[in-house]
Amino acid sequence: MHYLITGGAGFIGINYAHRLICRGEEVTIYDNLSRPGVEKNLAWLRATHGECAFRFVTGDVRNFEQLRPFVQESDVVVHLAAQVAVTTSVMDPRTDFEVNALGTFNVLEAARLAGHNPIVLYASTNKVYGGMEDAAVVEEPTRYRYRDLPLGVPETWPLDFHSPYGCSKGAGDQYVRDYFRIYGLPTVVFRQSCIYGPHQQGMEDQGWVAWFIIAALTGKPITIYGDGRQVRDVLYIDDLLDVYDAAIARIHIAAGQIYNIGGGPQNTLAIWAEFGPMLERLLGRPIPVSYANWRPGDQRVYISDIRKAGRDLDWAPKVGVEEGIRRLYEWVVSDLERG
Repeated sequence: MHYLITGGAGFIGINYAHRLICRGEEVTIYDNLSRPGVEKNLAWLRATHGECAFRFVTGDVRNFEQLRPFVQESDVVVHLAAQVAVTTSVMDPRTDFEVNALGTFNVLEAARLAGHNPIVLYASTNKVYGGMEDAAVVEEPTRYRYRDLPLGVPETWPLDFHSPYGCSKGAGDQYVRDYFRIYGLPTVVFRQSCIYGPHQQGMEDQGWVAWFIIAALTGKPITIYGDGRQVRDVLYIDDLLDVYDAAIARIHIAAGQIYNIGGGPQNTLAIWAEFGPMLERLLGRPIPVSYANWRPGDQRVYISDIRKAGRDLDWAPKVGVEEGIRRLYEWVVSDLERG
């Protein structure tokens, strides 16, 4: 099949493109190259597979006329292009809206007008649930935990878009869902938790697992926002790509559905109170950090209830936290050595 990956030079996109090329699919990567480090990802993909193994288009999802023909020729559109940082959205909400809300609308309209109902996968976010102030949280020595949600947050939890990023991604989330209900477009929404793995050019405001590893190895200052005991479920990239493949293979079930996708209750990590000591063991020395105020909409705990994806798509994470962190650490070390 012909796959279009918007934002395909980014961390998730480049890993999925690699997987698709390996199994002989036709791949178009559509990216405006605005995120630092993505040129390096593209160079790796070209070096690995050759110039002719995929098509790269320098394009912006905000430009409907530019985007439309590439959507129309595709069987599957994996919509990953986004402004990805809460902090950036607060500083520049207009650009955040245009990329995330308008960009997603453009993808959907291009797919609706294509005439052959291409599959559209949308990478949404757990931020659509906001700060989850109504979820009772218990403090423990190294982490927070839900009092009443032992299996995590289900897809039925009330939406509460908090921060411009939450609003823009949430608008896209609901548009994607509704284009199935109104137009019959086979769309799937993945409300993704913390995804990590090779080729993640982590930065302070997004991709925290990779950022902490990169900063620790290069001696850059690390700031913990909040107290470091906030908990996230983390999911290794290969497991995320497995659920993408499963949704496409079972699109007769997945079309129109929303799935919370993360490591689930079995793969959780307190962002510094637990991850810090793990990283220090890998590094072999203490890591100095500083602390700052909580950021807008930051949840004390977010853990995905992933049972729906398990039921519908026969999917479950395979890579545990310790193994996944070790793999990413080793990749970052190798990447830094390559320069």
